[in-house]
Amino acid sequence: MAAYGLYTHIASNKTRSILLLAGLFGLIYVMVFAGALIAEAMNDGYLAFETYLALAWRDLLQALPYATIGAVVWIAIAYFFHQKIIDAMTGGHAVTRQEQPRLYNLLENLCISRGIPMPKLKIVDDPALNAFATGLNRRQYSVTVTTGLLNALDDREMEAVLGHELTHIRNGDVQLLVVAIVIAGVVGFFAELVFRIFFHASWRFGRGRSSSDDNRRGGGAGAVILFAVALMAVAWILSLVVRFALSRSREFLADAGAVELTKDPDAMICALRKIEGRGELPSATSGVMEMCIDNPRQGFANLFATHPSVDARVAALVRYAGGHDPGPLPLPAPDSGDEEMDLPQTRPPGPWDDTQAPQPPVAGSPTGTPLGPWGPRRSPWR
Repeated sequence: MAAYGLYTHIASNKTRSILLLAGLFGLIYVMVFAGALIAEAMNDGYLAFETYLALAWRDLLQALPYATIGAVVWIAIAYFFHQKIIDAMTGGHAVTRQEQPRLYNLLENLCISRGIPMPKLKIVDDPALNAFATGLNRRQYSVTVTTGLLNALDDREMEAVLGHELTHIRNGDVQLLVVAIVIAGVVGFFAELVFRIFFHASWRFGRGRSSSDDNRRGGGAGAVILFAVALMAVAWILSLVVRFALSRSREFLADAGAVELTKDPDAMICALRKIEGRGELPSATSGVMEMCIDNPRQGFANLFATHPSVDARVAALVRYAGGHDPGPLPLPAPDSGDEEMDLPQTRPPGPWDDTQAPQPPVAGSPTGTPLGPWGPRRSPWR
């Protein structure tokens, strides 16, 4: 069904995301099945290919409860400890209103204007320009901002970034991404574990066997092992693609939500232009970078890119929110202090804008009053 309007798109995206997440969870059982195929081939190398499939299916049914319990336990650990792990990697620490009054007030005003519970505010001492939201429930929600971003953006742009992260929280994106990263981590961990066991066991299995035995084993068992390895590789790649698809599909909506909160599309565009290519956090894992407002770590052919390009996001804001794209923006010099950058105005001055610079006298206006579209502008009180 087609989606019309921001909130309809959000609801439609949630439905698709749940289906993708269910498919991601199902990849765990694909990995278990592949592992069972390898185990059966290692135990007996003289059976037919179809027999190995039947035996592996039986093993999968027996291991199904244990695999499910293991995945749930893994998710539970992430539920309680993911924030501490992220803070330990990035160096994030909570700040109060007294420590960061400017940032705290901007975030609090946005929350009050929309009736959103105030998340924790955290700072990462890093020159990179980035921000991210984390948490799986109201007690855990937090918005983390780097000092580089805080120094580079003005209040309008910082408010837009905070609105972007609050939208991620309000839309349930942070919970979904954390769970997706954890499940994909299970798939990756299991794949690596099976590969290590397989190669180590293969070396031990080959010792002391005659060449005729090896030739006999190279029939059904060899084909099964190749099939299992290919199955695991495909499952691992799909887990990455699903993870990245979940992240990409939500950035456009978060940008739109920021504009809805601030009513200032140009601020979001200017913030993205400043952040573009400057958000690398060296200490952060790929999972943390997926939750950031921009991830400069891109894969080949954009297949493994976790975020849409800044150009695509800006184009969407220009087309649907009426913003103006200033193009790539330089950062203020380190010694510029609190001076603001010379950014394009949100609205070009019109013929009745009294904030324009004084104009020189014009013909037909002896007093030097600028001419309007219908002659000299005069004060209505004269």
